[in-house]
Amino acid sequence: MTDASPRVELHVERMAYGADAIARSPEGKTVFVAGGVPGDQVLARVTESRAKFDRAVVEEVVEPSMLRVESACPYASVCGGCPWASLERQAQLDAKQASVVDALVRIGHFDGGEAESLVGDCLAPSEPWGYRNKVELAFARRGRQAMLGMHGPGEAGIVRVDRCLLLDRRHQGLVKSVSGALGYLAGSHGLDLERVGIRASDRTGSVEVALWTSPGPFPRSQVAKVLSDAGRPTSVVRVMTKGPSKARRVAGVECLSGAGFWEERIGDERMRLSAPSFFQVSTKGAEALVSLVLEALEPGPDEVAMDLYCGAGTFTLPLARRCSFVDAVESYGPAVRDLRRNLDAASASNVEAIGGDADQEFPEDEADVVVVDPPRAGLAEGVVERLCAQPARAIAYVSCDPATLARDLSRFAARGRFVPRSVTPIDLFPQTFHVETVTLLTKER
Repeated sequence: MTDASPRVELHVERMAYGADAIARSPEGKTVFVAGGVPGDQVLARVTESRAKFDRAVVEEVVEPSMLRVESACPYASVCGGCPWASLERQAQLDAKQASVVDALVRIGHFDGGEAESLVGDCLAPSEPWGYRNKVELAFARRGRQAMLGMHGPGEAGIVRVDRCLLLDRRHQGLVKSVSGALGYLAGSHGLDLERVGIRASDRTGSVEVALWTSPGPFPRSQVAKVLSDAGRPTSVVRVMTKGPSKARRVAGVECLSGAGFWEERIGDERMRLSAPSFFQVSTKGAEALVSLVLEALEPGPDEVAMDLYCGAGTFTLPLARRCSFVDAVESYGPAVRDLRRNLDAASASNVEAIGGDADQEFPEDEADVVVVDPPRAGLAEGVVERLCAQPARAIAYVSCDPATLARDLSRFAARGRFVPRSVTPIDLFPQTFHVETVTLLTKER
Protein backbone atom coordinates (compact mmCIF):
# COMPACT_ATOMS: atom_id res chain seq x y z
CA MET A 1 0.00 0.00 0.00
CA THR A 2 1.28 3.50 -0.86
CA ASP A 3 0.05 7.02 -0.25
CA ALA A 4 -0.91 7.06 -3.93
CA SER A 5 -3.39 4.22 -3.41
CA PRO A 6 -6.93 5.45 -3.98
CA ARG A 7 -9.25 6.22 -1.07
CA VAL A 8 -12.90 5.43 -1.39
CA GLU A 9 -15.95 6.02 0.77
CA LEU A 10 -17.82 2.79 1.44
CA HIS A 11 -20.90 1.57 3.25
CA VAL A 12 -20.07 -1.75 4.92
CA GLU A 13 -22.80 -4.33 4.33
CA ARG A 14 -21.87 -7.54 6.11
CA MET A 15 -19.03 -9.70 7.41
CA ALA A 16 -17.23 -12.15 5.16
CA TYR A 17 -16.24 -15.62 6.30
CA GLY A 18 -12.84 -14.24 7.14
CA ALA A 19 -11.32 -11.33 9.00
CA ASP A 20 -12.80 -8.68 6.68
CA ALA A 21 -16.16 -7.09 6.08
CA ILE A 22 -17.79 -6.69 2.66
CA ALA A 23 -18.82 -3.47 0.91
CA ARG A 24 -19.57 -2.39 -2.65
CA SER A 25 -17.59 0.21 -4.54
CA PRO A 26 -19.51 3.05 -6.24
CA GLU A 27 -19.23 0.94 -9.43
CA GLY A 28 -20.77 -2.09 -7.68
CA LYS A 29 -17.52 -4.06 -7.29
CA THR A 30 -17.08 -6.25 -4.19
CA VAL A 31 -14.62 -4.79 -1.69
CA PHE A 32 -13.18 -6.75 1.24
CA VAL A 33 -12.67 -4.18 3.98
CA ALA A 34 -10.23 -4.77 6.84
CA GLY A 35 -11.42 -3.05 10.01
CA GLY A 36 -15.02 -2.57 8.92
CA VAL A 37 -18.23 -3.42 10.78
CA PRO A 38 -21.63 -3.88 9.10
CA GLY A 39 -23.40 -0.52 8.99
CA ASP A 40 -20.20 1.55 9.07
CA GLN A 41 -19.66 4.41 6.65
CA VAL A 42 -15.90 4.50 6.16
CA LEU A 43 -13.07 6.01 4.20
CA ALA A 44 -10.81 3.15 3.14
CA ARG A 45 -7.52 2.89 1.29
CA VAL A 46 -7.52 0.35 -1.57
CA THR A 47 -4.61 -2.04 -1.11
CA GLU A 48 -5.27 -4.52 -3.89
CA SER A 49 -7.37 -4.41 -7.03
CA ARG A 50 -8.37 -7.47 -9.02
CA ALA A 51 -10.83 -8.10 -11.80
CA LYS A 52 -13.63 -9.31 -9.52
CA PHE A 53 -12.87 -7.66 -6.19
CA ASP A 54 -10.77 -5.12 -4.33
CA ARG A 55 -9.20 -5.17 -0.88
CA ALA A 56 -9.13 -2.07 1.31
CA VAL A 57 -8.20 -0.97 4.84
CA VAL A 58 -10.31 1.41 6.91
CA GLU A 59 -8.51 4.70 7.53
CA GLU A 60 -11.42 6.64 8.98
CA VAL A 61 -14.84 5.69 10.32
CA VAL A 62 -17.02 8.50 9.02
CA GLU A 63 -20.19 7.24 10.69
CA PRO A 64 -19.91 4.27 13.06
CA SER A 65 -22.39 1.42 12.94
CA MET A 66 -24.68 0.69 15.86
CA LEU A 67 -22.97 -2.72 15.88
CA ARG A 68 -19.51 -1.23 16.46
CA VAL A 69 -18.10 -1.57 19.99
CA GLU A 70 -14.85 -0.56 21.63
CA SER A 71 -12.63 -3.62 21.88
CA ALA A 72 -11.63 -4.77 25.35
CA CYS A 73 -8.18 -5.61 23.99
CA PRO A 74 -5.74 -2.73 23.45
CA TYR A 75 -3.89 -4.76 20.81
CA ALA A 76 -6.93 -5.64 18.67
CA SER A 77 -6.09 -3.19 15.89
CA VAL A 78 -2.51 -4.45 15.47
CA CYS A 79 -2.77 -8.14 16.44
CA GLY A 80 -4.33 -10.69 14.10
CA GLY A 81 -5.79 -12.82 16.91
CA CYS A 82 -9.18 -11.15 17.28
CA PRO A 83 -10.18 -9.48 14.00
CA TRP A 84 -13.87 -9.18 14.96
CA ALA A 85 -13.22 -7.50 18.31
CA SER A 86 -14.99 -4.29 17.22
CA LEU A 87 -18.19 -6.15 16.33
CA GLU A 88 -20.95 -6.52 18.94
CA ARG A 89 -21.26 -10.09 20.26
CA GLN A 90 -24.77 -10.91 19.05
CA ALA A 91 -23.82 -9.56 15.63
CA GLN A 92 -20.85 -11.93 15.64
CA LEU A 93 -23.19 -14.85 16.36
CA ASP A 94 -25.62 -13.78 13.64
CA ALA A 95 -22.78 -13.43 11.11
CA LYS A 96 -21.48 -16.90 11.91
CA GLN A 97 -24.91 -18.45 11.50
CA ALA A 98 -25.25 -16.62 8.18
CA SER A 99 -21.86 -17.91 7.00
CA VAL A 100 -23.00 -21.51 7.55
CA VAL A 101 -26.24 -20.91 5.64
CA ASP A 102 -24.30 -19.23 2.84
CA ALA A 103 -21.87 -22.16 2.53
CA LEU A 104 -24.72 -24.69 2.32
CA VAL A 105 -26.33 -22.69 -0.49
CA ARG A 106 -23.21 -21.76 -2.49
CA ILE A 107 -21.13 -24.93 -2.04
CA GLY A 108 -23.60 -27.60 -0.94
CA HIS A 109 -26.25 -26.46 -3.48
CA PHE A 110 -29.00 -26.49 -0.86
CA ASP A 111 -32.15 -24.51 -1.49
CA GLY A 112 -32.02 -21.24 0.45
CA GLY A 113 -35.14 -21.98 2.47
CA GLU A 114 -33.95 -25.49 3.26
CA ALA A 115 -30.57 -24.21 4.44
CA GLU A 116 -32.17 -21.62 6.69
CA SER A 117 -34.48 -24.21 8.24
CA LEU A 118 -31.57 -26.61 8.88
CA VAL A 119 -29.21 -24.14 10.54
CA GLY A 120 -30.11 -23.18 14.09
CA ASP A 121 -29.04 -20.18 16.12
CA CYS A 122 -25.34 -19.91 16.87
CA LEU A 123 -24.71 -21.03 20.45
CA ALA A 124 -22.33 -19.14 22.74
CA PRO A 125 -21.00 -21.55 25.40
CA SER A 126 -18.28 -19.29 26.79
CA GLU A 127 -17.57 -15.71 27.78
CA PRO A 128 -16.46 -13.45 24.91
CA TRP A 129 -13.01 -12.93 26.47
CA GLY A 130 -10.78 -15.17 28.58
CA TYR A 131 -12.17 -18.33 27.02
CA ARG A 132 -8.99 -19.90 25.63
CA ASN A 133 -6.90 -22.56 27.34
CA LYS A 134 -4.08 -22.09 24.82
CA VAL A 135 -2.18 -19.35 23.04
CA GLU A 136 0.84 -19.51 20.75
CA LEU A 137 3.66 -17.00 20.57
CA ALA A 138 5.55 -16.36 17.37
CA PHE A 139 9.35 -15.98 17.46
CA ALA A 140 11.66 -13.87 15.33
CA ARG A 141 15.36 -13.05 15.60
CA ARG A 142 17.08 -9.95 14.34
CA GLY A 143 20.77 -10.43 14.96
CA ARG A 144 21.19 -11.00 18.69
CA GLN A 145 17.80 -9.49 19.41
CA ALA A 146 14.83 -11.83 19.73
CA MET A 147 11.15 -11.00 19.71
CA LEU A 148 8.20 -13.06 20.90
CA GLY A 149 4.62 -12.02 20.39
CA MET A 150 1.48 -12.46 18.32
CA HIS A 151 1.19 -12.48 14.56
CA GLY A 152 -0.06 -9.17 13.23
CA PRO A 153 -2.72 -9.04 10.50
CA GLY A 154 -1.60 -9.81 6.95
CA GLU A 155 2.12 -9.19 6.51
CA ALA A 156 2.44 -7.02 9.61
CA GLY A 157 4.95 -9.34 11.29
CA ILE A 158 5.14 -10.00 15.02
CA VAL A 159 3.45 -7.73 17.57
CA ARG A 160 4.95 -7.63 21.07
CA VAL A 161 2.21 -7.94 23.72
CA ASP A 162 2.29 -8.22 27.50
CA ARG A 163 -0.91 -10.25 27.78
CA CYS A 164 -3.62 -11.92 25.69
CA LEU A 165 -7.17 -11.24 26.83
CA LEU A 166 -8.36 -14.37 25.03
CA LEU A 167 -6.42 -16.58 27.47
CA ASP A 168 -8.23 -17.47 30.68
CA ARG A 169 -8.02 -14.65 33.19
CA ARG A 170 -5.94 -16.43 35.82
CA HIS A 171 -3.11 -17.02 33.38
CA GLN A 172 -3.01 -13.95 31.14
CA GLY A 173 0.24 -12.79 32.77
CA LEU A 174 2.00 -15.88 31.43
CA VAL A 175 2.39 -14.23 28.04
CA LYS A 176 4.60 -11.50 29.47
CA SER A 177 6.60 -13.73 31.83
CA VAL A 178 7.26 -16.45 29.25
CA SER A 179 8.12 -13.90 26.54
CA GLY A 180 10.55 -12.13 28.85
CA ALA A 181 12.24 -15.33 29.98
CA LEU A 182 12.68 -16.68 26.46
CA GLY A 183 13.81 -13.31 25.13
CA TYR A 184 16.56 -13.31 27.74
CA LEU A 185 17.57 -16.88 26.87
CA ALA A 186 17.56 -16.14 23.15
CA GLY A 187 19.99 -13.28 23.68
CA SER A 188 22.28 -14.96 26.20
CA HIS A 189 22.29 -18.52 24.83
CA GLY A 190 21.56 -18.04 21.13
CA LEU A 191 18.23 -19.83 21.54
CA ASP A 192 16.28 -20.34 18.31
CA LEU A 193 12.60 -21.28 18.35
CA GLU A 194 9.90 -21.97 15.80
CA ARG A 195 7.06 -21.02 18.14
CA VAL A 196 5.99 -21.31 21.77
CA GLY A 197 2.75 -22.84 23.02
CA ILE A 198 1.20 -22.04 26.40
CA ARG A 199 -1.60 -24.23 27.71
CA ALA A 200 -3.29 -23.40 31.00
CA SER A 201 -6.26 -24.92 32.83
CA ASP A 202 -8.16 -23.07 35.55
CA ARG A 203 -9.83 -26.41 36.41
CA THR A 204 -6.77 -28.56 37.10
CA GLY A 205 -4.10 -25.89 37.62
CA SER A 206 -2.03 -27.53 34.90
CA VAL A 207 0.21 -25.11 32.96
CA GLU A 208 2.50 -26.23 30.15
CA VAL A 209 5.02 -24.29 28.11
CA ALA A 210 5.98 -26.07 24.87
CA LEU A 211 8.99 -24.89 22.87
CA TRP A 212 8.88 -25.91 19.21
CA THR A 213 12.39 -26.20 17.77
CA SER A 214 14.53 -28.01 15.23
CA PRO A 215 16.59 -30.96 16.52
CA GLY A 216 20.11 -30.15 17.69
CA PRO A 217 21.95 -28.68 20.66
CA PHE A 218 19.69 -27.03 23.20
CA PRO A 219 20.27 -25.37 26.61
CA ARG A 220 17.89 -27.73 28.43
CA SER A 221 18.75 -27.00 32.05
CA GLN A 222 18.90 -23.23 31.57
CA VAL A 223 15.56 -23.17 29.77
CA ALA A 224 13.92 -25.32 32.44
CA LYS A 225 15.25 -23.15 35.29
CA VAL A 226 14.45 -19.75 33.78
CA LEU A 227 10.94 -20.75 32.70
CA SER A 228 10.21 -22.41 36.03
CA ASP A 229 11.21 -19.24 37.84
CA ALA A 230 9.27 -17.00 35.45
CA GLY A 231 5.90 -18.70 35.15
CA ARG A 232 5.99 -21.70 37.51
CA PRO A 233 4.55 -24.07 34.89
CA THR A 234 3.70 -27.64 35.84
CA SER A 235 5.37 -28.85 32.62
CA VAL A 236 8.03 -27.55 30.24
CA VAL A 237 8.61 -29.58 27.07
CA ARG A 238 10.56 -29.27 23.87
CA VAL A 239 8.87 -30.43 20.66
CA MET A 240 11.40 -31.15 17.92
CA THR A 241 10.23 -30.96 14.32
CA LYS A 242 11.87 -31.45 10.96
CA GLY A 243 10.98 -31.39 7.29
CA PRO A 244 9.92 -28.63 4.86
CA SER A 245 8.21 -25.60 6.41
CA LYS A 246 4.73 -26.52 5.12
CA ALA A 247 5.00 -30.17 6.13
CA ARG A 248 6.89 -30.18 9.43
CA ARG A 249 6.59 -33.40 11.41
CA VAL A 250 7.28 -34.15 15.04
CA ALA A 251 10.62 -35.89 15.47
CA GLY A 252 10.47 -36.14 19.25
CA VAL A 253 9.29 -34.59 22.50
CA GLU A 254 11.58 -33.97 25.48
CA CYS A 255 10.36 -33.23 29.00
CA LEU A 256 12.57 -30.45 30.37
CA SER A 257 10.82 -30.18 33.72
CA GLY A 258 7.63 -31.18 35.48
CA ALA A 259 4.96 -33.61 34.37
CA GLY A 260 5.68 -33.68 30.64
CA PHE A 261 2.01 -33.30 29.74
CA TRP A 262 -0.96 -30.96 30.14
CA GLU A 263 -4.10 -32.05 31.94
CA GLU A 264 -7.66 -30.79 31.55
CA ARG A 265 -11.03 -31.75 32.95
CA ILE A 266 -13.88 -31.83 30.44
CA GLY A 267 -17.27 -32.80 31.84
CA ASP A 268 -16.78 -35.95 33.89
CA GLU A 269 -13.49 -36.84 32.21
CA ARG A 270 -9.87 -35.91 32.89
CA MET A 271 -7.61 -35.91 29.85
CA ARG A 272 -3.84 -35.83 29.60
CA LEU A 273 -2.43 -34.35 26.40
CA SER A 274 1.07 -34.15 25.02
CA ALA A 275 2.07 -30.82 23.49
CA PRO A 276 1.65 -31.94 19.83
CA SER A 277 -1.90 -33.29 20.41
CA PHE A 278 -4.93 -31.28 19.41
CA PHE A 279 -7.50 -30.19 21.98
CA GLN A 280 -10.17 -27.54 21.54
CA VAL A 281 -8.83 -24.18 22.74
CA SER A 282 -12.13 -23.54 24.54
CA THR A 283 -12.83 -26.13 27.24
CA LYS A 284 -16.41 -24.90 27.71
CA GLY A 285 -16.78 -25.06 23.95
CA ALA A 286 -15.52 -28.65 23.89
CA GLU A 287 -18.08 -29.56 26.55
CA ALA A 288 -20.81 -27.97 24.44
CA LEU A 289 -19.72 -30.06 21.45
CA VAL A 290 -19.84 -33.26 23.51
CA SER A 291 -23.30 -32.41 24.84
CA LEU A 292 -24.64 -31.66 21.36
CA VAL A 293 -23.21 -34.88 19.92
CA LEU A 294 -24.62 -37.04 22.72
CA GLU A 295 -28.02 -35.34 22.55
CA ALA A 296 -28.14 -35.83 18.78
CA LEU A 297 -27.07 -39.48 18.76
CA GLU A 298 -28.71 -40.69 22.02
CA PRO A 299 -26.33 -43.67 22.20
CA GLY A 300 -27.68 -46.74 23.99
CA PRO A 301 -25.93 -49.27 26.25
CA ASP A 302 -26.32 -52.08 23.71
CA GLU A 303 -25.07 -50.05 20.75
CA VAL A 304 -21.74 -49.95 18.94
CA ALA A 305 -20.22 -46.53 18.27
CA MET A 306 -17.59 -45.39 15.79
CA ASP A 307 -15.45 -42.29 16.42
CA LEU A 308 -13.42 -41.22 13.39
CA TYR A 309 -10.67 -38.58 13.64
CA CYS A 310 -11.01 -39.07 17.40
CA GLY A 311 -7.88 -37.26 18.59
CA ALA A 312 -7.02 -37.91 22.23
CA GLY A 313 -10.55 -39.06 23.07
CA THR A 314 -12.82 -36.03 23.57
CA PHE A 315 -15.83 -37.95 22.22
CA THR A 316 -14.45 -41.46 22.67
CA LEU A 317 -14.45 -41.36 26.47
CA PRO A 318 -18.11 -40.32 26.93
CA LEU A 319 -19.19 -42.72 24.18
CA ALA A 320 -17.38 -45.57 25.95
CA ARG A 321 -19.42 -44.92 29.10
CA ARG A 322 -22.70 -45.06 27.17
CA CYS A 323 -22.16 -47.76 24.53
CA SER A 324 -21.21 -51.42 24.55
CA PHE A 325 -18.20 -50.86 22.29
CA VAL A 326 -16.40 -48.04 20.48
CA ASP A 327 -14.10 -48.16 17.45
CA ALA A 328 -11.86 -45.07 17.67
CA VAL A 329 -9.65 -44.11 14.71
CA GLU A 330 -6.91 -41.46 14.71
CA SER A 331 -4.01 -40.97 12.30
CA TYR A 332 -1.75 -38.60 14.28
CA GLY A 333 0.80 -40.57 16.28
CA PRO A 334 1.04 -38.34 19.40
CA ALA A 335 -2.76 -38.19 19.65
CA VAL A 336 -3.03 -41.98 19.36
CA ARG A 337 -0.61 -42.39 22.27
CA ASP A 338 -2.57 -39.86 24.33
CA LEU A 339 -5.82 -41.62 23.45
CA ARG A 340 -4.54 -44.95 24.71
CA ARG A 341 -3.24 -43.39 27.94
CA ASN A 342 -6.56 -41.64 28.52
CA LEU A 343 -8.50 -44.85 27.91
CA ASP A 344 -6.28 -46.72 30.38
CA ALA A 345 -6.69 -43.98 32.99
CA ALA A 346 -10.48 -44.11 32.55
CA SER A 347 -10.50 -47.97 32.65
CA ALA A 348 -12.33 -47.90 29.32
CA SER A 349 -11.70 -51.47 28.16
CA ASN A 350 -14.54 -51.45 25.61
CA VAL A 351 -12.66 -49.32 23.07
CA GLU A 352 -10.42 -50.38 20.21
CA ALA A 353 -7.98 -47.55 19.52
CA ILE A 354 -6.91 -47.77 15.88
CA GLY A 355 -3.93 -45.80 14.63
CA GLY A 356 -4.21 -44.83 10.98
CA ASP A 357 -6.05 -42.81 8.38
CA ALA A 358 -9.83 -43.22 8.55
CA ASP A 359 -9.99 -43.98 4.83
CA GLN A 360 -7.41 -46.76 5.10
CA GLU A 361 -8.26 -48.10 8.57
CA PHE A 362 -12.03 -47.87 8.46
CA PRO A 363 -13.41 -50.23 11.15
CA GLU A 364 -14.96 -53.51 10.08
CA ASP A 365 -17.58 -53.44 12.85
CA GLU A 366 -21.10 -52.40 11.99
CA ALA A 367 -21.87 -49.26 13.98
CA ASP A 368 -25.17 -47.98 15.32
CA VAL A 369 -23.97 -44.41 15.82
CA VAL A 370 -20.99 -42.54 14.35
CA VAL A 371 -19.06 -39.41 15.24
CA VAL A 372 -16.78 -37.78 12.68
CA ASP A 373 -14.60 -34.80 13.65
CA PRO A 374 -12.25 -34.31 10.69
CA PRO A 375 -9.65 -31.57 10.24
CA ARG A 376 -10.41 -28.48 8.17
CA ALA A 377 -10.05 -30.45 4.91
CA GLY A 378 -13.19 -32.41 5.80
CA LEU A 379 -13.97 -36.04 4.97
CA ALA A 380 -12.13 -37.99 2.32
CA GLU A 381 -14.58 -39.09 -0.36
CA GLY A 382 -13.76 -42.71 0.43
CA VAL A 383 -14.85 -42.17 4.05
CA VAL A 384 -18.19 -40.80 2.85
CA GLU A 385 -18.64 -43.92 0.72
CA ARG A 386 -17.82 -46.25 3.62
CA LEU A 387 -20.13 -44.38 5.97
CA CYS A 388 -22.96 -44.70 3.47
CA ALA A 389 -22.40 -48.45 3.41
CA GLN A 390 -22.79 -48.61 7.20
CA PRO A 391 -26.09 -49.65 8.82
CA ALA A 392 -25.71 -46.81 11.37
CA ARG A 393 -28.92 -45.04 12.34
CA ALA A 394 -27.24 -41.65 12.90
CA ILE A 395 -24.04 -39.69 12.26
CA ALA A 396 -22.87 -36.62 14.16
CA TYR A 397 -20.54 -34.57 11.98
CA VAL A 398 -18.42 -32.06 13.90
CA SER A 399 -16.91 -29.50 11.53
CA CYS A 400 -14.60 -26.51 11.88
CA ASP A 401 -15.12 -25.29 8.30
CA PRO A 402 -18.52 -24.48 6.76
CA ALA A 403 -17.17 -24.88 3.21
CA THR A 404 -15.96 -28.47 3.57
CA LEU A 405 -19.04 -29.35 5.64
CA ALA A 406 -21.25 -28.13 2.80
CA ARG A 407 -19.22 -30.07 0.23
CA ASP A 408 -19.45 -33.28 2.28
CA LEU A 409 -23.17 -32.94 2.90
CA SER A 410 -23.66 -32.69 -0.86
CA ARG A 411 -21.65 -35.91 -1.24
CA PHE A 412 -23.94 -37.67 1.26
CA ALA A 413 -26.97 -36.32 -0.61
CA ALA A 414 -25.63 -37.62 -3.94
CA ARG A 415 -25.52 -41.14 -2.48
CA GLY A 416 -29.05 -40.92 -1.09
CA ARG A 417 -28.18 -42.66 2.16
CA PHE A 418 -27.92 -40.06 4.92
CA VAL A 419 -29.56 -36.64 5.03
CA PRO A 420 -28.95 -33.74 7.43
CA ARG A 421 -31.66 -33.09 10.01
CA SER A 422 -30.08 -30.18 11.86
CA VAL A 423 -26.95 -28.03 11.76
CA THR A 424 -26.01 -26.26 15.00
CA PRO A 425 -23.33 -23.54 14.85
CA ILE A 426 -21.27 -23.02 18.03
CA ASP A 427 -19.10 -20.00 18.73
CA LEU A 428 -15.93 -21.61 20.05
CA PHE A 429 -13.82 -18.65 18.95
CA PRO A 430 -15.35 -15.29 19.95
CA GLN A 431 -13.75 -12.20 18.38
CA THR A 432 -12.90 -14.23 15.26
CA PHE A 433 -14.80 -15.41 12.19
CA HIS A 434 -14.28 -19.11 12.95
CA VAL A 435 -17.34 -21.21 13.70
CA GLU A 436 -17.77 -24.86 14.69
CA THR A 437 -20.87 -26.88 13.75
CA VAL A 438 -22.51 -30.13 14.82
CA THR A 439 -24.66 -31.70 12.10
CA LEU A 440 -26.99 -34.63 12.71
CA LEU A 441 -27.49 -36.95 9.74
CA THR A 442 -29.93 -39.84 9.74
CA LYS A 443 -31.02 -42.37 7.15
CA GLU A 444 -33.08 -41.23 4.20
CA ARG A 445 -36.70 -41.95 5.02
